[in-house]
Amino acid sequence: MISLKAKELRDMTTDQLAERLVETRQELFNLRFQSATGALEDVTKLRQTRQEIARILTVQNERSLNA
Repeated sequence: MISLKAKELRDMTTDQLAERLVETRQELFNLRFQSATGALEDVTKLRQTRQEIARILTVQNERSLNA
């Protein structure tokens, strides 16, 4: 999954953001599982995925405050 910039996330609709959040959280779960079993090769993906979740939540929070 490619990490998106905040501007790209702001261009998405609310439904697309919610869907992206679900996908990203699922990916984080899978990465954590791989890390626990020792199968994860690139540990930086964990950090990048957590950062993307934070970006998505930030954009969603901005929208709720502006509404």
